[in-house]
Amino acid sequence: MSDIPAPAKQSASVAVVRDGTHSLEVLMLRRNQKITFHGGDWVFPGGRVDACDTHTDADSELVIARRTAAREALEEAGLEISVEKMLPFAHWTTPAGLPKRFATWFFAVAVDADSAVQIDNGEIVDHRWLAPQAALHLHEEGELSLPAPTYVTLLGFEKFANCAALNAHLCDIEIEHFAPRLIKFDGGRCTLYTEDAGYETLDMDVPGARHRVVVHGTKFEYLRDF
Repeated sequence: MSDIPAPAKQSASVAVVRDGTHSLEVLMLRRNQKITFHGGDWVFPGGRVDACDTHTDADSELVIARRTAAREALEEAGLEISVEKMLPFAHWTTPAGLPKRFATWFFAVAVDADSAVQIDNGEIVDHRWLAPQAALHLHEEGELSLPAPTYVTLLGFEKFANCAALNAHLCDIEIEHFAPRLIKFDGGRCTLYTEDAGYETLDMDVPGARHRVVVHGTKFEYLRDF
């Protein structure tokens, strides 16, 4: 077996948000369980970059990713979103050693509260508008399965009461890059991020800074010292 990691395919995802009755709400989509990558999980609209997303040779990676995210939102949720209004906030790369890997730009975009969602009933089999806190609670209760990038994103969104507050924050921050390294242990797993003291050695117990997600079943613990 080759030690060369599988290439990370370019992709994009967009957190679609709206102002709910009492709080900010995020559109969550449930992936078909037959899908090999995060099948059955609840995610944001998103997918791989297609040839149609590149219009000219001069298009940047970020420009292409914006088009990809907008196309996926239309295909998976029936939502037409403005490419210009999408705010990039993170980039995640799947850990080496996994059979399928993606290099994914994450965007956020606000839509009208009455925007109608029409899922494709193929890749996507269900949807919910949820406050970030509610989605995280359902995940902890085992009722809603979240991938780590989605979980970390929702943790970051839960402190914002409305779309305006979230947008103002995203316009004021630098895009954060996550290149996790994966450790498996009895009963769980841990993903370490570059700021973590154990990132280079894959030693979870080394003293120092923490930036990681520790997973035991449906229980996620996000540790971040900065």
